[in-house]
Amino acid sequence: MKRIFALILLLVGAAAHADDLVAKASAHSVKETMDKFEGILKEKGINVVARWDHAAKGEGVGMPLKPTEVIIFGNPKLGTPLMQSNPRVGADLPLKVLVWEDAQGKVWLGYTDPEKLAARYGIKDRDEVVKKIGGALDAMTSAAGK
Repeated sequence: MKRIFALILLLVGAAAHADDLVAKASAHSVKETMDKFEGILKEKGINVVARWDHAAKGEGVGMPLKPTEVIIFGNPKLGTPLMQSNPRVGADLPLKVLVWEDAQGKVWLGYTDPEKLAARYGIKDRDEVVKKIGGALDAMTSAAGK
């Protein structure tokens, strides 16, 4: 019974966080979109931590998945102030952008809304940083999707 309750809580939490996702359509394939996004990060001197191809990993264990990739990246000048306010935000930092193909073949870019992230961790003293992160994510993902 405890396991069922824990699973329900986990699913409810995941569903709540799904509403925090900003999703934008891309005019390119998953790989092209992610390549463009990674290039933008590198041009701006933003640290790329990892790029993970979910579809390739699924294929490797015999489980097909539509093209889906995630990139993990960060800028300590922006992330550290958030962690100074609440170190638990580090569970969601560095930032991530997901690029996926949906069932209709449309490609999307998605990322957690920084304002929702700050609210989740009760960060109320870093509005300028949160807005800067949000503006940068908006601009970079829009550019990658065009």
